[in-house]
Amino acid sequence: MARIKIEIPEQILGSFIIPVRIADINYGNHVGNDAFVSIIHEARMQWLKQYSYTELQIEGIGLIMSDLAIEFKNESFYGDTIDVKIAAGDLSRVGFELYYQLFAVRNSETILLANAKTGMVCYDYAAKKVAVVPEKLRSILTV
Repeated sequence: MARIKIEIPEQILGSFIIPVRIADINYGNHVGNDAFVSIIHEARMQWLKQYSYTELQIEGIGLIMSDLAIEFKNESFYGDTIDVKIAAGDLSRVGFELYYQLFAVRNSETILLANAKTGMVCYDYAAKKVAVVPEKLRSILTV
């Protein structure tokens, strides 16, 4: 069976702390797969917020997630504080890739929980069509 392998770019755009909530825990007594998606989403929202952006308002356009891949590495538990590092990947005329590394520190040991990637497409919600990546966002992504 082929497994997903996600290579994280070296240049990190930011690091964001997300505490694990009790609602993130599943019947296996660890963070559920769906909760990892929510944690990634929260980190992306915090990254955008530092530039006064939201997923619906970036220089007049919004974002749509076109794809998502997660490579699970280790369990996460209630009480963990997850450090999500975000990096940018390929950039096209209308979209870009964001990469995520999720870590927890337990007993003075840093544990890689997951690597993830999202494809983000710029979108004009009013016109209901794909839009060009705004120059300000392009410059943030190519730091």
